Amino acid sequence: MSECTQSSFQFKAHFSREVVARFDGGTMTSDAGGLLLRETDQRLNLLPRLAACFEDHRHPWLITHTVEEMVSQRVYGLALGYEDLNDHDQLRRDPLLGLLSGKPRVEQDPLAGKSTLNRLELSTETADRYKKITCRQERIDQLLVSLFLEAHATPPQQIVLDLDVTDVPLHGHQEGRFFHGYYDEYCYLPLYIFCGEHLLCARLRTADQDAAAGSTAEVARIVEQIRRAWPEVQIIVRADSGFCREELLKWCEEQGVDYVVGFARNEKLRRMIQPQMAEAAQQQRATGRPARVFTAFPYRTTTGSWSRERRLVAKAEQLEGKENPRYVVTSLSADIWPARQLYEDLYCGRGEMENRIKEQFSLFADRVSAETQRANQLRISLAAMAYVLLHGLRRLGLQGTEMARAQVGTIRLRILKIGAQVRVTARKVWISMASSYAWQALFGHAWAALHVAS
Repeated sequence: MSECTQSSFQFKAHFSREVVARFDGGTMTSDAGGLLLRETDQRLNLLPRLAACFEDHRHPWLITHTVEEMVSQRVYGLALGYEDLNDHDQLRRDPLLGLLSGKPRVEQDPLAGKSTLNRLELSTETADRYKKITCRQERIDQLLVSLFLEAHATPPQQIVLDLDVTDVPLHGHQEGRFFHGYYDEYCYLPLYIFCGEHLLCARLRTADQDAAAGSTAEVARIVEQIRRAWPEVQIIVRADSGFCREELLKWCEEQGVDYVVGFARNEKLRRMIQPQMAEAAQQQRATGRPARVFTAFPYRTTTGSWSRERRLVAKAEQLEGKENPRYVVTSLSADIWPARQLYEDLYCGRGEMENRIKEQFSLFADRVSAETQRANQLRISLAAMAYVLLHGLRRLGLQGTEMARAQVGTIRLRILKIGAQVRVTARKVWISMASSYAWQALFGHAWAALHVAS
């Protein structure tokens, strides 16, 4: 795209008046609602701890942009809708983003540009001459779980860990690039683990492996950290049939972790639930509506892939013109979780996780265009932290409002994108927001809620 040098733009007249637009409004911002994110960070203490996950080997007297300023700039940028590092060559002059990122002199000192931020993202495991900042991914992993634990005033009696993978298409020759037949594209297959709306793990993985690869190690790491804080909590692992692997199920049984995991269909199982399928078909013909009949029975694989017999719950469902049987393997007893309740009330709840993964893409977790897999992992982690920040605003500031269950993209559009004039004086930074802003009451509610007990 060619650089635009035109300074005045003529539009269709409004009756007798000319309509002329110019970029001469002075110091303004379109992101005044980001101040609420800053208050959320004050409550969570997120960004200072994220910066502590990096090691800075630069000479202190030569530093212009601290790690905390750069990390904050990048996370706030993602939360506010700026997906690309190129955006920051213009944003580095935005005084509000400077305020959010912690620049001492927002009216004078610009933020980091795209090249500086790029060097941060391309950091290697050990510092070298050109990349002196290193990221410790294991610290970021621990921070995600710590933030989840801190979100609860008292330990819950039970938590459910949801596991799922998604595809992130690749359009270049990134490290670890493989073609995946199911998705019919070159892609990465990141693993996500959530507990409700809380993100506990965002692990970038190559596409040349099983969907469940590495999941046992990630669950073990998370469970260990949770149990140190909540030794009595009941933990349930929930996932689709792609995670129904002996390694994960056996680990859960040995560690006292319950599970409810989908199981792939096969002809043997179909024969075993023939009476229930016939009953469902009869109900469907009688009512003209889809019918479900549930059953449960002990089951062991014929191939020997399972080390023991396990409880299987089956849904015999008849739709109009076709069957739709589904199966779930679980460690939960029938006394507490009868077949229908376990499938409909517990297992089907995992579908909500798909909305949480979509929110990661709203925060540009799919922007994995860096050459190295390590750099792309860091990009996914930064998007994850932007999600935690926005979820913190939703959880702490928007509860009790119509936005309490809103997607992060909707929160950004309605709450964060507010036009404002910025004036910096010796004593104050004045943010004069648009008087015509439509959700002023909602903004006021969020501000008041974030200041309660802060």
